[in-house]
Amino acid sequence: MPIKTSLSNGVMNIVFARPGVMNSFNRAMALSFQKALDSADRNPKVRAVLISAEGKAFCAGQDLKEIIDEENGLSIKNLVSEHYNPIILKLRSMEKPIIASVGGVAAGAGANIALACDIVIASEKATFIQAFSQIGLIPDSGGTFILPRLVGLARATALMMMAERVSAEDAVSMGMIWKCVPENALESASVSLAEKLAKMPSKGLALTKKCLNKALFSNLVAQLDYEEEMQDEAGKTNDFREGVMAFLEKRKPEFKGD
Repeated sequence: MPIKTSLSNGVMNIVFARPGVMNSFNRAMALSFQKALDSADRNPKVRAVLISAEGKAFCAGQDLKEIIDEENGLSIKNLVSEHYNPIILKLRSMEKPIIASVGGVAAGAGANIALACDIVIASEKATFIQAFSQIGLIPDSGGTFILPRLVGLARATALMMMAERVSAEDAVSMGMIWKCVPENALESASVSLAEKLAKMPSKGLALTKKCLNKALFSNLVAQLDYEEEMQDEAGKTNDFREGVMAFLEKRKPEFKGD
C-alpha cells in the first residue's frame, strides 16, 4: 500500500508509504493519494488532515523509473495532468485544514505538495529542494504559483534555477514554512497541532481558507467584498455563538464544527 490512512480524534493521517524509494510518486501512489484526499473531504468525522511519511524522506517527487519505462510509463504531460494537478487542486479546495509534517527531504513535486498544504511543520533534519532544473524540467505541482507568493519572486527564481537545498530552519526564516522542531518532537508536535485544529470551529477555518485562496488572485476591493461575504456566513454558525458565549462566561469553548 503506497498510501496509508487512519482516523483518530477528528484527524485523518495520510501517510506516504514507499520509504524504499524515498516516498517518490508512481501512478499507484498518486491515485491512492487522490482517493485518500477525497475520502477525507467527504467524511464529516474528519475535521483536519495530517500528511506525513514513513522513513527518512518526506517525498522525493516523481519516481523517474516510471518516466523512462517505455512500455508502461506515462508521458510527462499525463503525469502532470493526471497525477499532480489534481492533487494540488484537492489540497487547496478542501475546506478542512491540512498540515504537512516533513521529517526529511521534500524534493520536486514532493516539496510543492508540502507547500500547497495549509501549514507546514518540519523537523530540523528536513530539507526542501526545487530539483526540477537538475533534470531539465520546470517546477510543477503549483510550484511556480505558490513558492513566489511565499518567499518572493527573486528568491523563488534562484531556488528554482539553482536547485539549492533549503534547510528547515532557513525555510522558516524566509517564510516558506511555519515551524521547525527537533527531530524527536516532530510526530508529537504534528499530531498535537492537527488535533488542536480539529477541535476548532471548522466552518470558520474553512471560510478562512476560502478567503486565502481568493486572495491569491484578487485585488483589494474584491477581497474586501469577499471577506464581508464570508464573515457574514461565519457569523451565522453555531461555533460563532458558542465562542462568544464562552468568552462572556469566561469558560473554554466547545466547538462542534457547525
